[in-house]
Amino acid sequence: MPNIALFHPQIVHFVVAGAGLGLFFRWVSLTGRLKWTDGAATTLILLGTVAAYFAVRSGTEAHGLAERIPGAAAAVQVHEEEGHDTLNLLLVIAAIEIVALVPALAPWRKALIIASGAVGVAGAYEIYSVGKAGGVLVYSYAGGVGVRSGDSTDVNNLLKAALYDRAMLSRSQKNHDGANAAFQDLATRFPGDAAVQMLAVESLLTDKKDYAGALAAIGRIPVPPDTARTYSRYQIDKADAFAGMGMKDSARAVLTPLAEKFPNNQRIKTKLSDLK
Repeated sequence: MPNIALFHPQIVHFVVAGAGLGLFFRWVSLTGRLKWTDGAATTLILLGTVAAYFAVRSGTEAHGLAERIPGAAAAVQVHEEEGHDTLNLLLVIAAIEIVALVPALAPWRKALIIASGAVGVAGAYEIYSVGKAGGVLVYSYAGGVGVRSGDSTDVNNLLKAALYDRAMLSRSQKNHDGANAAFQDLATRFPGDAAVQMLAVESLLTDKKDYAGALAAIGRIPVPPDTARTYSRYQIDKADAFAGMGMKDSARAVLTPLAEKFPNNQRIKTKLSDLK
C-alpha cells in the first residue's frame, strides 16, 4: 500500500471534525428532536472511524521524522498512544451504531443508541486528547514541520521561522543584544531574502540604536518598486536611520514624497510631525 504520511494533517482534521460532529449529533438525537441528526450521527461516526484508521496509519508512517527531533520522542509517543486509544473507542462506537441498524434488533435500538451516546462521551474526550497531544507535538517541538515534504525550501523556512521566533523572544525579554544577534544571523543565512534583510536593518535601529550601521545595511538592499508593499517600509527605515543620526533634513526628504504617495498613512504623518 502507498505511504500516506504526507496526508496525516488533512486526515486527522477530518477525524476531529467528522467524528466529533457525529458524536454531537448522536447526543442531540437522544433528545427526540431534530430527527435528521439520527442518520447524520451514524454516517459521520462511521466515516470518522474510517478516517481514524487512516490517521493512525499515516501517523505511524510519519512519526520517524518527528521522533528524530531532539526532545520530541516522548511527545510523539504520547500522540501515537492517544491515536490508538481514539481509534479503539471509535471502533466500539461504530460497532454499536452498525448493530443498531439491524432490523431484527429494532426493539433494542433505543438502548443501543443510548449506549453509543454514553461511550461517545469517552470518545469525545479521546478526540480532544489526541488533538491536544498533536498540537503539543507540532507547536512545542515542530514535529514534522518543514521536513515532511523533503523539500529543502521547507527546511529553510523552518530554520527562518525558528531564528525569527528566537529573536522576537529575546526582544520581549529585553535582551536586545540577543535579538540583534539572532536577526543578523538570519540575514547572514538568507542574503537573498529582502524581507529578512529588512528585519536585520530594523533590529539595528531598534535593538542596537546603530543608525549608521542601519543606513549602510539598507543601502545594500535593492530599493523595492514603489508598487510593492515593502516600499514604504524600506523608505521609513531609511528615514529612521537618518533621523537617528541627526540628519532630519534627509529624513524629511525621504518621508515627504512618501506622505504624498500614502496620504492616509498615519505612521508616516506622525514621523514627519516628530521631525519638525
